[in-house]
Amino acid sequence: MRHQETGFTLIELMITVAIIGILAAIAYPSYQEYVLRGNRTEGMAMLNDAAARQERFFAQNNSYADTAAKLGMKDDSPSGFYTLTIGDVTASTYTLTATAKGAQRRDSKCANLGLNQAGVKSKTGTASVADCWK
Repeated sequence: MRHQETGFTLIELMITVAIIGILAAIAYPSYQEYVLRGNRTEGMAMLNDAAARQERFFAQNNSYADTAAKLGMKDDSPSGFYTLTIGDVTASTYTLTATAKGAQRRDSKCANLGLNQAGVKSKTGTASVADCWK
């Protein structure tokens, strides 16, 4: 009687490693995109909160705030992915910008997000405004 060896051959092992490598090469970029899109919601939330505070500030002071401190906010988002900038403040207008920082700067599709007093949304990057703000 012959004793039959059990186990994997080198070829079987190499094929398995190649398949795992191909799957990882496809999945990792998708995962990175998902993480950046998830972090983008923090910038949107910060802008919406700042816009609501601007309107409350206007109702109380008859002018818009020119700093985040006057709105009772910090310049950075809670997780630190965005920095809030208030610009172009006049008697009846303002522009809010959430500038990506840290790892979020890799988001070339929607790096910076913007919102003004009329609720007009803006962005920088290669994606459409609708894609950035969903």
